[in-house]
Amino acid sequence: MSLIFLLALALAPGMAIALYIYLKDADEPEPLRPLIMGLSFGVLAFGISIGLGLLLSGVTDIREGDFIQQMIKAFIFVGLIEEGSKFLFLRGVMYRNPNFNEPFDGIVYAVMIGMGFATAENILYVVNGDAGTAIIRMFTAVPAHAVFAVIMGFFVGEAKVFPTSAGLYAGIGLFLATFVHGVYDYFLFISFVPGLWIQAIISLIIAVVLSHFAMKRHQGDSRFKSD
Repeated sequence: MSLIFLLALALAPGMAIALYIYLKDADEPEPLRPLIMGLSFGVLAFGISIGLGLLLSGVTDIREGDFIQQMIKAFIFVGLIEEGSKFLFLRGVMYRNPNFNEPFDGIVYAVMIGMGFATAENILYVVNGDAGTAIIRMFTAVPAHAVFAVIMGFFVGEAKVFPTSAGLYAGIGLFLATFVHGVYDYFLFISFVPGLWIQAIISLIIAVVLSHFAMKRHQGDSRFKSD
C-alpha cells in the first residue's frame, strides 16, 4: 500500500480533532502561530516520552502476565510519562502565552499538544503497520489522546482563573489525565484475560462524555481575561 496513503490516514484523525476543537472556540479563536506551536510541542513531547520509555525499559523488566507489573507499566511508564511530557509544554510554555486568556484556551492548547503527540505516535504505528492499524487507531488511540488533553486542559484553564491555586489545579489536571490514560491502557495491557479489552472501550466512552461536559463548562467562559 502507498506510503503516502498510509501517512494521510495517520495524519487525518489528529488534524480533524484539532480543527474541531479550534472551531469550538468560537468566541475568541486562537491565532494560527500558537496553535502550530502547540502541535509542534506535542511532537517534541512524543520524542521525550519515547526517550524516557526506552530508558526505563532498559533498567526494568515488566512481565506480560503480571497484573501488578502491567498496572505499573500502564500508569507510570505510559500514563505518567506521556501525560507528563505533554504537561511540560502546556503548563511550562503555552500557559505563559499571552493568547491564553480564557479558560477554554487551556483545552484548546492541551488538545493541540495532544494531537501533535498522537499524530507523531500514529505515524510511527501506521507506517510500520497497515491501513487496518490506521483505522483502528482512528477510533481509539487518537480520540483517547484528545480526551486526556481535554481533561488536563480543563484544569489548566481553571488554574488561570484561580492563580493563587494554579499549582493545585494544574496538578489535578495532570493527575486525572494520567489516571484516565492509565485505566485505558491497563485494560489493553491485560488482554491476556479474555474480554477485558472491552473495559478499555467503556472507560474511553465515559471519558468522552466527561470531556464533553468539561468543554461545555468552559465554552464562552470569560472569568479570566489578560490585560
